[in-house]
Amino acid sequence: MEISQLEKALLDSWDADTSSDSASWTKENPAWGQCAVTSLIVNDYLGGKLVWANAVLPGGKSISHYFNNIDGKEIDLTRRQFPDGTLIPEGIDKFKTFPSTRDYVLSFEATRTRYEKLKEKVKNALY
Repeated sequence: MEISQLEKALLDSWDADTSSDSASWTKENPAWGQCAVTSLIVNDYLGGKLVWANAVLPGGKSISHYFNNIDGKEIDLTRRQFPDGTLIPEGIDKFKTFPSTRDYVLSFEATRTRYEKLKEKVKNALY
């Protein structure tokens, strides 16, 4: 699968129900709040692993951010949710007591529910 094909399917599938912040989600910024569930979908289709970083917005506010590392290359399909000037350090593992970052992310019921919704929407968009 080409990453561009997956990216288009994700873009077509994101909505307020798949965002971690549905109240702030807009069609103008469809990637908003989609990082955890998107990184899970990218992992499903392209492998690699989920990584985490504290994104620092231009005003200094920090926001938890997930993306992917595939064969040593960072893939961040939700980077567009942040304004220009946002600093995102190199991604690291964040798994606490879980075997992987993926397992940690899926340990949150709300995230798992959003992931299942997005997974189905992306599957339909691809096939």
